Amino acid sequence: MKPVEIKKGVYWVGGVDWTLRNFHGYLTQRGSTYNAYLVIDEKITLIDGVKHYLTDELLERISHIIDPAKIDYLVCNHVEMDHSGAIPKIIELNPKVKVFASPNGVKGLKAHYKADWDFHAVNTGESLSLGKRSLSFVLTQMLHWPDNMVSYMPEEKILFSNDAFGQHIASHERFDDEYPQNIIMEESKKYYANIVMPYGTMVSKALKTLGGLEIDIIAPSHGIMWRENIPGILAEYSKWCKNESEKSALIIYDTMWDSTHKMATAISRAFENKGIPFDMVSLQHTHISDVITKVLTAKYICVGSPTLNNNILPTVAGFLAYFKGLAPKNRVGLAFGSYGWGGQSVGIVHKDLESCKFDMLEPIKFMWVPGEDDLKAITEKVESQL
Repeated sequence: MKPVEIKKGVYWVGGVDWTLRNFHGYLTQRGSTYNAYLVIDEKITLIDGVKHYLTDELLERISHIIDPAKIDYLVCNHVEMDHSGAIPKIIELNPKVKVFASPNGVKGLKAHYKADWDFHAVNTGESLSLGKRSLSFVLTQMLHWPDNMVSYMPEEKILFSNDAFGQHIASHERFDDEYPQNIIMEESKKYYANIVMPYGTMVSKALKTLGGLEIDIIAPSHGIMWRENIPGILAEYSKWCKNESEKSALIIYDTMWDSTHKMATAISRAFENKGIPFDMVSLQHTHISDVITKVLTAKYICVGSPTLNNNILPTVAGFLAYFKGLAPKNRVGLAFGSYGWGGQSVGIVHKDLESCKFDMLEPIKFMWVPGEDDLKAITEKVESQL
């Protein structure tokens, strides 16, 4: 478990979580990496930590370079425990460590760990000298917690970006020019959609603040570091934070006796006839975090459920709860579904999509099993509204 030198005297010393498959309800098929960075200077500095069960892995990597007890400064860009879980052990090894965090970060660390460490709150524009190098701080509140901040090392042109620009990928490769670019961008999109999407305004502000910096390396807290395609990931974040969608459709549904599935297929024909690309997604077979990745760039969001006990299917209810929390904007919504007697499901879905302030198409509701003529009528009704 060796460290990786990313610039002279600056090392990646994080932990790789090869078996992680669920992160806050987000399916992480490729595992994840908790990135921590060690700077060897007059003040030995550790930037961020790892999840508690990877603390030994972190310490082993640090030990290849220096005795972990010699760490002088600990910079905590974010208090969430996948980043701060190793801090108690670091301070146990050296109780004199100075801990630097945002004002909300100091409050959060005290609340999480019930400890009175040697805390130092920092604000945007403040700088910390490490010796030959320094760290400048920018608070990035609500990207994605109130305590978040990023740290910038001007001498090495490294941006320690915390939860911005990350991905959930477990790998032995550390840089974007060592790993398939299409996978990194897909996982970056999924990460943004499932974690960062509600905070687009804050992302926009952060991009403006960071826009004037010279950056050779973006070192996030999860996944691969950026050094080759920095312009590419900055361009994607700039697009995503504006809630810009492509002219495409996403048809999301679950079905009980196949009637709602047939309706979904009829709706897809309307988009096909209009030359609008579409995806059909069954919630029986696709995890909600993968659906949300598609939501990020789709203009039309169509959600279907049959009626069950005067309500909607649990899979659709779970998806809509997750969906509304991520607050996508500037979309067009369509509710649809079949029913046997009550028929409440379509109204429930319509109301949920409407609460997102979407432009709503007229809902599509059908009793029992649609025949060929019925399906043709559904296609024509949707097509007439596009």
